[in-house]
Amino acid sequence: MPINKALLQRRAAQKERNPDFVRPESWRYVRLQTGWRKPKGIDNHQRKQKSRGRPGLVKIGYGGPRDALGLHPSGYTDNLVYNPSDLDSLDSKKDGVRIGHGVGTRKRREIVARAVSLKFKIFNARVRADGS
Repeated sequence: MPINKALLQRRAAQKERNPDFVRPESWRYVRLQTGWRKPKGIDNHQRKQKSRGRPGLVKIGYGGPRDALGLHPSGYTDNLVYNPSDLDSLDSKKDGVRIGHGVGTRKRREIVARAVSLKFKIFNARVRADGS
């Protein structure tokens, strides 16, 4: 059972009410992917919101609840860790750990071993605590 379950449910409910933001004219041309791109043309109908039936624009008001900002889908907060001493300031009951991209295997093993002993949730371990 995830922690912060109420916040995750509020975030999911907010997301349901948001429109599907699609790239302008992506329904018209096969070569355009549907991923969101801001319309920037001076005469673009979607940017001007000129005609009805056009999809909405991404705006700040569509964001989720501020309390749920930065929560991992598991309910833990997402914290970037680069060395074992970074774990000292975190709470294992509510903070999750993501090991930095530039951390090498040796230090990654140290971080994983320390995080496991302190009972942290690790999002991207890639190395077992026993060292193999």
